Amino acid sequence: GAGEQVVAVSDYSDYPLAAQALPRISSYASINFEAVLALQPDLVIAWRSGNPAADIARLQQLGITVAFSDPLTLDDIGAELRLIGQLSGYPQQGEQQALQFEQQLEQLRRQYQHKKPVTAFFAMGTAPLSTIANRAWPQQILQLCAVHNPFANSKGDYPQVGIEQVIQAQPEVIIQPVAEKVLADFSYWRPFSALPAVKKNQYLSVNADYIYRTTPRTLLGITQLCQGIDAYR
Repeated sequence: GAGEQVVAVSDYSDYPLAAQALPRISSYASINFEAVLALQPDLVIAWRSGNPAADIARLQQLGITVAFSDPLTLDDIGAELRLIGQLSGYPQQGEQQALQFEQQLEQLRRQYQHKKPVTAFFAMGTAPLSTIANRAWPQQILQLCAVHNPFANSKGDYPQVGIEQVIQAQPEVIIQPVAEKVLADFSYWRPFSALPAVKKNQYLSVNADYIYRTTPRTLLGITQLCQGIDAYR
């Protein structure tokens, strides 16, 4: 309900469709201060771990009110919806959206908490070969869907691994996130027939936006990944 109040966005803001028509005045690397000042916003919502701290401090020094959005867990999305509802003047809508999200998330947890685990490799990229671990956003989704990630305890949240390590882990499924309307290319894996996933042709592509972005659409990503894994369970 607060869409009309949004006057600008950051790079890669493409959803909902109306966001594509708004000026883009920031990125993970920098903020266009002249553009911000020209728009005279009442509020800037910043990403504490994704925007340069010095740029945020400068915004505050210029007298601009800054609020931080930095969800770290699946449950934080509900809190973010409440926060944005309060900040935008739509607290009832924020509470309603938060409750709806939390109820659906809990339903998915109950549905998959006792499922038989499936070992899978989540391929963030193949050049270099990289995956997810620890508190990485997709790792939380894998855990909810009863997917065993053999690299879950690796150093860092997005570690690089060697193909020998992947072969040793013997994943039953290879998961690859892709952009919407893009076909996943699993040709990298074909030479490695020692992998059960390759031998059985068990690949799963998931919508990268649903998996990587911390929004209510995360529920779509969880559902897509869980149901995809169920086909190989």
